[in-house]
Formats: sequence, structure tokens, C-alpha cells
Amino acid sequence: MIALSENPIAVRALSKTYRLGFFRTRQVQALQGLDLTVTPGQVYGLLGPNGAGKSTTIKIVMNLVQPSAGEARIFGAAPSDPRARREIGFLPENPAPYEYLTGREFVRLAGQLCGLSGADLDKKVEYVLGRVEMTQAAQLQIRRYSKGMVQRIGLAQAIVHRPKLLVLDEPTSGLDPVGRRQMRDLILEERARGTTILFCTHIISDVEALCDRVAVIVGGKLAREGSVRDLVSSQTPWVEFIAKNVTLETLTSFGIPFEEAKSVGDRLLVRASEPDGQALAMKIIGSGGQLAQLNPVRYSLEDLFMQAMESAKRPGVGGDIS
Repeated sequence: MIALSENPIAVRALSKTYRLGFFRTRQVQALQGLDLTVTPGQVYGLLGPNGAGKSTTIKIVMNLVQPSAGEARIFGAAPSDPRARREIGFLPENPAPYEYLTGREFVRLAGQLCGLSGADLDKKVEYVLGRVEMTQAAQLQIRRYSKGMVQRIGLAQAIVHRPKLLVLDEPTSGLDPVGRRQMRDLILEERARGTTILFCTHIISDVEALCDRVAVIVGGKLAREGSVRDLVSSQTPWVEFIAKNVTLETLTSFGIPFEEAKSVGDRLLVRASEPDGQALAMKIIGSGGQLAQLNPVRYSLEDLFMQAMESAKRPGVGGDIS
């Protein structure tokens, strides 16, 4: 048995370099010394721009890709350990179930592969089909399913054996608003049951709605890590104000830094850190200008995400190729 005191996921100094090209001479560093710990009962989000290294991290955790350096541990065991793998449910980004099977047949097959049989298998298959609202469509072949239906049947096979760890790679990608809401509700239900969830996405609203903690990954490196509240509140407060009777040249001449300034008609929209904004406001008033409006700006997870994207554009920053 796996010791339940072990963290569901522990990643230490994880690195991955892919060799590309016909002669495999070109190298792409997808992960660079990544450290992560996911504790029991969390919904832990991996957030970052496309190509940041999120999918490579999940593939290493799922033993689909071998790291170049470092290690990943699942409940204290190697990802290849059958004891650890029995405790995991996995929904890949683009699930490709056997299209010639019906939804019920596919979920039954997944249950059998996880060691279920007999009346217990029958009971759990019907239960998860009901949870993902696929009972009525369970007799249809999967080739007739929509994108949302494939995602639901994929989630059903991932939870049929009641795993302790659920790994979800972009589970709401490509779904309509109703499908996304239903997928969110199912994830929250799993958390309420005590399931630990590793949740990979680039959809910020999903992270805010679902995740207890989040890791922002940029170029294969950990850029930020913590609860959503801590990540947002730890940032420098900003203010945004509208100035009249002042030009951009005059604003620059004050020698006080600001994040952004742009002309809107005969006015100037300025964004700066709180202390610099106050100093700029005093300078503007002292030079004969006027302030039409001044508001604090709430730093959001979207701002963190945009910073990550800007960082990923810098020369020399690696990236995921999958």
C-alpha cells in the first residue's frame, strides 16, 4: 500500500530537453529545474502561456515522457510504479477514446483496466455516467459524440475507479459556456470528495474559480507559486488616473516612472504604482494640470498571466513543444 501521508505529487529539479530535426541536432529545453508540491485535497493549477511547459510536466507525472534530469514522485513512488498508477485518473487535453465503442463500453473498459469487475464495475460505471450526464448517450458510438460529450466520457473513465489523484490537461478547452460550467461543477464535486486534482490550463477564469493554489510557468521555469489571493495581494498596488491640461512630454519630464500613459482625446490616461502615481498627481497639479479621475487598480491573475506571456517573448527563454 502507498503511504497516505505522502504528498500526491512532488516534483524536484525537473528538466526536460527535446532533440528535434532529422539528425536530432536541435535542442529545445521544455523544463528547467522545476519544483512543485501538491498536497492532499488540493486543486492545484498549472497556469502559463501556450508552450510554457505545462503539458510536458503532466506527461512526466503520467510516465508518458522521461525527464532529462530531476524526478517526479506520485504518493512517494516513481510514476512508473503500479501502486502509484492505480491511484491516478487522467484526462488528456485531446482525449481519443476508441470511436467504435459506445460510451458505456469505453467506461467499462477503463474500469476493467483499473481492476474493477462484476457488480461493483456495473454500479460504478452507471454512477459516473450519471455524474457526467451521459447516461442517455451511453449507448451511442463515440464517433457520434460532440467535443463536449467526448470530454465528459473522458472524465467518466478517469473517475470510474475513484482515484485519489485526478490529472486534468485543459479539461475545459473547446467547450461551450454550458459545457465549461458543467466541467467546473464536476471538478468541484471531486474536490469535495477529497480527491486531489492537478489542473493544467491557460483559461484564467477557470483557475480563479477552481484552484486552491496555482503555479505560473514561463519558459519551463516556475515564475510564481501560491494561492490566487496571495499571488494577487503580493503585487505592488497600482493607481490609474485621467489628467487634463498636461501632455505626455510634460509627464515624462517629471522624471517619475509610470507603467503606461496614452492620450484619450484631450486627456491623458496614466497608470503607475501607488507611490509613483501620487507623486505624479502632485506634479501635474503643481504644473497647472487637473485630475479628472483617480482610481486604485486591482491587480488580477490576468495581469500575472500577461506578465508571463511577455516574459516568454524574451530572447533565450525556452518553451514546451507540445
